[in-house]
Amino acid sequence: MDKEKMDRQRFIEENFGLVHAICKRFIGRGIEYDDLYQAGCIGLIKATDAFDQDRGVCFSTYAVPVILGEVRRMFRDGGLIKVSRSVKELARKISYAQEEQKKTLGRDPTVGELATLLSVSQEEITEAIGILQPTLSLTCADEDGIGEYDVPTEGIEEQLADKLYLEEAFLKLGETERKIISCRYFHALTQSKTAEILGMSQVQISRMERKILAHLKTLLSSA
Repeated sequence: MDKEKMDRQRFIEENFGLVHAICKRFIGRGIEYDDLYQAGCIGLIKATDAFDQDRGVCFSTYAVPVILGEVRRMFRDGGLIKVSRSVKELARKISYAQEEQKKTLGRDPTVGELATLLSVSQEEITEAIGILQPTLSLTCADEDGIGEYDVPTEGIEEQLADKLYLEEAFLKLGETERKIISCRYFHALTQSKTAEILGMSQVQISRMERKILAHLKTLLSSA
C-alpha cells in the first residue's frame, strides 16, 4: 500500500467517530445499528474522496450532510420510514392549533406553546412537523413590523448536522448574546419574555437578535 492510500485510510479511520455520532441518533428506528454504521462509513468515504480543502470549510462541515445522505438513503430505499396513525393525527391537531393560535396571538405559536396546548412533548411536536410538513411559515414581530419567512423544516438529521458546528460558533458569542439565543431558540421564549428576563426592551432584543444571527452565519460560513 503506497503512502497516499495509507494517509487516506488513516484519515477515514480518524473520522469514524463522526459516523458513530450521526448513526446513534437513528437507533430504534427499524434498522440495525451495524447497517446504519456501514451506510455512514460509505458516506464518510465519499466525503473523503470528494473533499476539497481549498473550499475553505472544515472537513466535518462538508462530511456530515454526505454521511447523513447515505444513512437516510437506507430508510428511503428500504421503505422503512412509516408515518404512524398517531403521528398523522397529531400533525392534524398541530395544523388546527397553529391556525387557531395565530388568530389569538397574532403570530405563529412556538413549539413549546403547541406542546403545552396539546399535552405532548416538544419532541413529539417537532417529529410530527418534521415528517409531515416540508415547509413552515415563520412570522416574527419587530419594530419594523411583521416579517414572514418561509424556511425548510429541519428534521433531527439536519439538526444534528447544524449542532456539530453550531456549538463552536455559539461559544464565540458574548455572554449577553448567548443568553439571548438561549432564551429565544433553546427555551422558545418570546422576544418580550427574553427582554423581561434580561432587563432590556423588546426592541433591543429584536435588533440584537438579528445582529447575532448574522454574526453566527458569518462564523459558520468561515468554519
